[in-house]
Amino acid sequence: MALQLMKLAITATSTIATDPNLEKFFYVTTSETAGGTTLTIDTADFFDDAGAVATELPVLATDNSMFNVYINGVLQMQNISTYVPGATTVGSLEITVPAGVDSIIVGSPVVLEVVNFTPTSTTTVIS
Repeated sequence: MALQLMKLAITATSTIATDPNLEKFFYVTTSETAGGTTLTIDTADFFDDAGAVATELPVLATDNSMFNVYINGVLQMQNISTYVPGATTVGSLEITVPAGVDSIIVGSPVVLEVVNFTPTSTTTVIS
């Protein structure tokens, strides 16, 4: 009898979903923020999609979340913003305007977008 390769006959299928939970918060600047200074926006200064005053900024899920900041509709670089969620504090967003850069003018819309992902997966093994 010839040599044969013996192996298990198994098939598996996996289904993976990321399930994003998107929350948006809005603010309109009330004064100019010059280059080299920081704009701090507390939770209560934001309003939500329904126009209600925000009461808490969501916690970022470890390794499954992100936040984006838009000023005048333009996505900003991540390293100019500091996000403080509202789990243990009121929460805030700080935007540091780099020195030598034009200011954020009065009436500029600031949009904070927070996305937390809830990944799920199922695997079916048939042998």
